Amino acid sequence: MKKQIAILGSTGSIGTQALEVIRSNPEYFTVEVISAQNNYTQLIRQALEFRPNAVVIGNKKHYPHIKKDLSTSGIKVFAGEDALSQVVEFDNIDLVLTAMVGFSGLKPTLNAIKHKKQIALANKETLVVAGDLITKLAVENNVTIYPVDSEHSAIFQCIEGEYGNPIECVYLTASGGPFRGKNKKYLQDATKEAALKHPNWNMGNKITVDSASLMNKGLEVIEAKWLFSLKPSQIKVIVHPQSIIHSIVQFEDGSMKAQMGLPDMKIPLQYALTHPARLKSGFPRFNFADYPALTFEQPDTKTFRNLKLAYMALEKEGNMPCTLNAANEIAVYAFLNDKINFLQISDVIEYCMETANFIMKPTLNDYFETDRKVRYKAAEFIEKMTGS
Repeated sequence: MKKQIAILGSTGSIGTQALEVIRSNPEYFTVEVISAQNNYTQLIRQALEFRPNAVVIGNKKHYPHIKKDLSTSGIKVFAGEDALSQVVEFDNIDLVLTAMVGFSGLKPTLNAIKHKKQIALANKETLVVAGDLITKLAVENNVTIYPVDSEHSAIFQCIEGEYGNPIECVYLTASGGPFRGKNKKYLQDATKEAALKHPNWNMGNKITVDSASLMNKGLEVIEAKWLFSLKPSQIKVIVHPQSIIHSIVQFEDGSMKAQMGLPDMKIPLQYALTHPARLKSGFPRFNFADYPALTFEQPDTKTFRNLKLAYMALEKEGNMPCTLNAANEIAVYAFLNDKINFLQISDVIEYCMETANFIMKPTLNDYFETDRKVRYKAAEFIEKMTGS
C-alpha cells in the first residue's frame, strides 16, 4: 500500500523538497493534499503534476485563479484557514507533513493529531508555542511525531534501539549562520541581503534570518524538550560550521552517538516519510576527503542574544515560549521590511518577554490570545522605537 501524504506548505522550501522525495519514489507515496498561503501559481503546477485529492490556498483572494485552472482536473479546491484544518481529517490520509512557517501551523497540526494522523513535523513553532498540549494529545491518540528538522531527526535516529538507556544530554549543532564571528558593531548595520546568505542550508527567508540570529537554534532547543522529554539543562548547543554532524546524544555511561551527513534536508525528510525503512536514494554522499577537519565552538550568546532569550523562555515555561515566538515573528518581518536593524530583533523580543502577560498553565485559547496580543505589542514597540 502506498503511503498517502498531506503536505501543508507545499510551495515552501521544505514542501518542495518533500515533493522531490515523493517524485523520486512514486511506488511508495501518493499526494493526497497540498497547500500554500499565497503562491497559487506554484500550487497549481504542483497540483497538475501530483494530482492530489485536494488543494488549499490560505489567502482566499487567490481561490478564483486556482478554481479556474483546476476546473477540469477533478481536484477539489478549498480556501482559508479553516479549510486547512479540515482537510487533514480526510480518511485516506496516512501522514501529515506540517511544513508551514510560524504559528499558523498550530491549528491544523492539532486537528490532524485529534484525527489520529501520523505527523512529520517541520513546523517547530507548533511545539515551541504549545508543546505541552501537542505531546499530550499525541499520546492520547497514539500518534507518532516524526521530526523533520535535521537536528531533531539526528537525535531521533541516535536514540533508536536505546530504549531504557537514559540520556545524559544532547548537543544540537548550529552552523553559526552567515554572521558567525561577527561583533555587534558589524551586526548593527547588517543588511537583510547579508542575513539571507546562509553558508550551508537552503531555507526560506524567515528561517534563514532566525539562523543568522541563533533564534532558530533557540526554537529547536524548546522543540527538543518536548520531542524527547528533556530538561533544559540536558539540551546544549554547539557551533559546528561545517554542518556535517547534525546532533549528538550522550548517554549516562559517557558514550556519545552522532548522526552525520551532508547538509541536505531531503535526507531527514525522506526518513520521516519512510520510517522505519531507509529507502535507497540518489542524494549526494559525504566524502571524508572533502572535510579534513570538523570544528566546534561555543555559541556567542552575548552578541546573539536570541539563543539566551529562548533558554530563558524555556526555563520560565507557561506561555513564555509563545510570547518569544510571536515577538520574533513580528521582529523578523520588520527586519525583512527594513523597519528595524538586525540587533533590534532581540530588543523587540526582550521587551515583549518582560511586559507581556504571563500565564503559568495556559489553555489552548490562552495560547491564541497570547500570540495575538504579543504581535500587537511587538508591532507597537517597533513603531515607538523607529518613530514610524
